[in-house]
Amino acid sequence: MTAAPYVPEPLPPEGIDWEAYIPQIASANRALARYDGIFQAIPNPGLLLSPLLTQEAVLSSRIEGTQASLEDVLRFEANPRERISDTTLADIQEIINYREALNVAVDALKTRRLDTALICDLHRILLTDSRGMDREPGCIREIQNFIGRDAQIEHAIFVPPAPGIVPGALDDWEAYLQREEKDVLVQLSVLKAQFELIHPFCDGNGRIGRMLVPLIMYEKGLIASPMFYVSAYLERHRPVYYERLLAVSRDRDWNGWITFFLHAIEEQAEENGKKAKAILDLYDEMKRTVPEVTRSQYAVAAIDAIFGTPIFIPPEFYEQTGIPKKTANRILQQLREQDIIAVLAEGGGRRATTYVFPRLIAITEGDRL
Repeated sequence: MTAAPYVPEPLPPEGIDWEAYIPQIASANRALARYDGIFQAIPNPGLLLSPLLTQEAVLSSRIEGTQASLEDVLRFEANPRERISDTTLADIQEIINYREALNVAVDALKTRRLDTALICDLHRILLTDSRGMDREPGCIREIQNFIGRDAQIEHAIFVPPAPGIVPGALDDWEAYLQREEKDVLVQLSVLKAQFELIHPFCDGNGRIGRMLVPLIMYEKGLIASPMFYVSAYLERHRPVYYERLLAVSRDRDWNGWITFFLHAIEEQAEENGKKAKAILDLYDEMKRTVPEVTRSQYAVAAIDAIFGTPIFIPPEFYEQTGIPKKTANRILQQLREQDIIAVLAEGGGRRATTYVFPRLIAITEGDRL
């Protein structure tokens, strides 16, 4: 028997136990404030934390089944001519699209509000030249979709709303996004779950839903810049993540979902803060070490380059830094001798050597610090 399509209730949902959340809300907000304080102390966070953005794209896409790693993505961007399988290339394209959509959103929010139209723009970017490009990129669905283990709707785990009620559900969702609420983090919890349950697109709903977390935080003034990444927690707790969402649709158990999501925000804020602080500490260490090692006026340019692209080939390094080729090669050799960078893949013939800045990769990929 086919499950009935989910019918979204008007927002805010009834039955939220606001008083029960007071300690959890306070704890999550403190963790978020600590993270934002660390973030605001970082010079040029767009550069220094760019690997964290790519890692977020990797993990959010992995929840949907991609297998490509951070190293895969950075190696491909350093040297697109390097041979990789078609499957890995497709994974990488999805990850690059996710990162591009987040970057576009960050720029867009400087001049406009977050709304359904902007979300459709981000969805179009997300599916460009990827496996979902035939699934109506940027368009609200006009067909019934479902989530299941096979292609039979009769076996569906979850059936989203019928297409005829999706526009109205999104209008209600957007109205709730724009209104004031007792607590922004609880409001964010509700907005994220309801968006994913509406499932307004034919593909990419989970990734867009996770992308909305930092965008809504920024829009609501919780963080100074929309650089907050929650996918690591959700990827680690994927079965619980899905079960809590399903319990909302099945049992209207909003309180179970909100409890789970507030914990995700708190734990991820702590982890993001530790990573950001570790990257800042590493940057400060390199600002002391690299000038001593290289005795070069180009030391800061070299440091910024390896932080911005921690896997690279020499031509990319020359272009990013503007350092003359002979000097740049000498600096790379000095950094290699001091174990600041390492060879990831030796060059040969016309193939350039691929270098890695291993300590930055280790911080970015570390689940715990």
